[in-house]
Amino acid sequence: MNRPLDPGTPEEFRTDRLVDVLVPTRNRPAELAVTLGGLAAQDGVPGFGVVVSDQSDGEPAYAHPAAATMVRALRHRGHPVLLTRRLPRRGLAEHRAYLLAASTARYVLSLDDDVWLEPGALHRLVTAIGELGCGFVGNGVHGLSYADDVRPDSHGHYEEWTGPPTPERIRPDTPEWNRARIHSAANLLHITEHLALPPGAWRAYKVSWIGGCVLYDRAKLVAAGGFDFWRRVQEKHQGEDVAAQLAVLARDGGAGILPSGAYHLESPTTVTDRDVEAWEVVLADEDTPQPA
Repeated sequence: MNRPLDPGTPEEFRTDRLVDVLVPTRNRPAELAVTLGGLAAQDGVPGFGVVVSDQSDGEPAYAHPAAATMVRALRHRGHPVLLTRRLPRRGLAEHRAYLLAASTARYVLSLDDDVWLEPGALHRLVTAIGELGCGFVGNGVHGLSYADDVRPDSHGHYEEWTGPPTPERIRPDTPEWNRARIHSAANLLHITEHLALPPGAWRAYKVSWIGGCVLYDRAKLVAAGGFDFWRRVQEKHQGEDVAAQLAVLARDGGAGILPSGAYHLESPTTVTDRDVEAWEVVLADEDTPQPA
């Protein structure tokens, strides 16, 4: 019999850790269990925290026995876990803003509820952001059902940083915007195989944005506005992560990291109403000339 799960309290959770992992979820108990299982197997970053914020239509996904067991496994291994519900739903950006406000860690990993991290992935990301000193680093997610679908035309958008990342103002209809194409299907898997990196090595490459697994310097994300733009976009939107990353890129730069240890579960989306791209709204506001 699965016993009741202690959700924890925000007051106890908010301490100055090195890393907190922020996981928004809705109607995905199986996927959440896999995601938390990946976190429970991470090593090299002792004591990182995890916040799960649920917006499910019924009972929270973390109440499912498989997900609850992974919560207990995380806690058993010394990782504080805060379980919350954020209802009524007010859109993806508001949900991410709520999660960000729950943490006071130096770094926050924004991790989607349909991503499995291989062991060592978090340590590699933390090492990279510490050495690079930029606003964020991320792992583009692999879609393993595309492992045999090699797309060399997309691989041409891969460009490594030869030094620390520098601020970039990225906009649509520019060559830099097309960098996102390398994150489709299993492109990163194929690029990594071609690089043949020695064990323990990693590379930083130029990005426009990364979906699913992004480690931010929390202070730099907050200084760039975080997800506070949620009040300016209607509830039924997507692209909130793009908007936040473009702002951080412009101030502090960012990078993708290879090899990626993030694997997409390829489950159907639970975000079916996507009337607006949040980044389009934010960029329109920023790029509109102000009256003299």
